[in-house]
Amino acid sequence: MYLLLYVDDIIVTGNQPIAVQSLITKLAQEFDIKDLGQLKFFLGLQIDYRSSGFFVHQHKYATDLLAKFNMSTCKPCSTPFVSLSRIRKDDGIPLPDPTPFRSMVGGLQYLTFTRPDLSYVVNHICQFMHQPTDHHLVVAKRILRYVQGTLHHGLTFRPGPLSLTAFTDSDWAGDPMDRRSTTGLIVFLGHNPITWQSKKQPTVARSSTEAEYRALANCAADLAWVRMVLKDLGIFLHAPPTIWCDNLSALALATNPVFHACTKHVEVDYHFIREKVTNRDLQLHHISTDDQLADILTKALPSPRFRYLQDKLMPHSPSHQFEGG
Repeated sequence: MYLLLYVDDIIVTGNQPIAVQSLITKLAQEFDIKDLGQLKFFLGLQIDYRSSGFFVHQHKYATDLLAKFNMSTCKPCSTPFVSLSRIRKDDGIPLPDPTPFRSMVGGLQYLTFTRPDLSYVVNHICQFMHQPTDHHLVVAKRILRYVQGTLHHGLTFRPGPLSLTAFTDSDWAGDPMDRRSTTGLIVFLGHNPITWQSKKQPTVARSSTEAEYRALANCAADLAWVRMVLKDLGIFLHAPPTIWCDNLSALALATNPVFHACTKHVEVDYHFIREKVTNRDLQLHHISTDDQLADILTKALPSPRFRYLQDKLMPHSPSHQFEGG
């Protein structure tokens, strides 16, 4: 039995209904609580139950967000960004009052809880919170236009194998302002995405191999944390987690015991991934770039490529409703 508590909101679940009801009864004896029955809404997340599993989305939250910024009737667009575009700090004229922009971006951040397709562009626009410009505001509004056309999108969770699989990728030196790379990773439990990340790397990578290797190391750390959480829940995996990477050089660096001189500048702490592989705590495999799901978390992709990866990450979401480009 599990109990999740956030301030005064509680979720109780378990595979023994009698035990669950007994706990609820005991809580009611000590506190003034209201049993709302089967979970349907929690902290802005909505849960719909289907024969194949359940669907988690933020339709109401997204609708309210659009209304807050007077965009309920805006024209939808096919992607949350302009393909292959890069946003710069000095693009446009500084906003006289940055508060609405910051509120808009903060609201979009919360929407990424069920929308991995928004993670890259929202993470990117967050870099300009200190001194946003009118151009940055246009970019943020385009994200809302994309949300308008995908209000019913979310994540489907369904039964599957008890295994951890991850995809990791990097866009080498993609930021024109500082040439730092962006790490993208997504972790699946069975068929279900449970955590993902789109994050700029803390230092400049001197090669695509180094950038991909750093992404691998970050993913390995995420998997170690997920395994620890599962262990605390009494769930043990029958096989080590698998990471899929599309860079053969990074895979070789992670598994080769020889420390090459050309990689000495990579911080030693990133090399813990080698220990994970040596101890068989982790499996590394190559995947083609075309099938690399984490690609959607590293750069602004052309619409067909974006749509393809979005459908892979978020299957069973309703059809797209956008009209514009």
